[in-house]
Amino acid sequence: MWFGGVRVIAVDEENRVLMVKQHHEDRDIWMLPGGGIEEGENAREAAAREVLEETGLSVEVGPMLWHVEEVSETRGQRFVNFFFARAAGGEPELGRDPEFDAAHQVLREVRFLSAEAIAALPHVYPEFLRTELPAVLENSAQGGMYDAFRVRERRPEQA
Repeated sequence: MWFGGVRVIAVDEENRVLMVKQHHEDRDIWMLPGGGIEEGENAREAAAREVLEETGLSVEVGPMLWHVEEVSETRGQRFVNFFFARAAGGEPELGRDPEFDAAHQVLREVRFLSAEAIAALPHVYPEFLRTELPAVLENSAQGGMYDAFRVRERRPEQA
């Protein structure tokens, strides 16, 4: 069975990327805000909800940039859709992960960072952000992104 998730490259007016620092396996890891797709929501809706939960920011979710699949013995079958978004309201503030109680929160910090600052961080997930993020930001500035994401409405006979 596949488990679906989302990550969001949310940028501010200075083209900096919203990142969250989480604590996992005895180390801090900087990553894009995101998480699991919940029952009854599509991936784009999950992207907006996850950013709001983790950072307090509202975003306008745009094109899907990547669809990454993983099949492993330890994590099972997973896919993550990566979306581009623009900050639409609020200031970044540390949110909380509703899956954990107050004593077990993994979120540690939230802030906007440049692609250069992200590339210099000791622990980044996913690692390919270091090399692929500059091209994404350049394409967004030029308006050259293609959106592969589609939501097809259910027909009554499929219900």
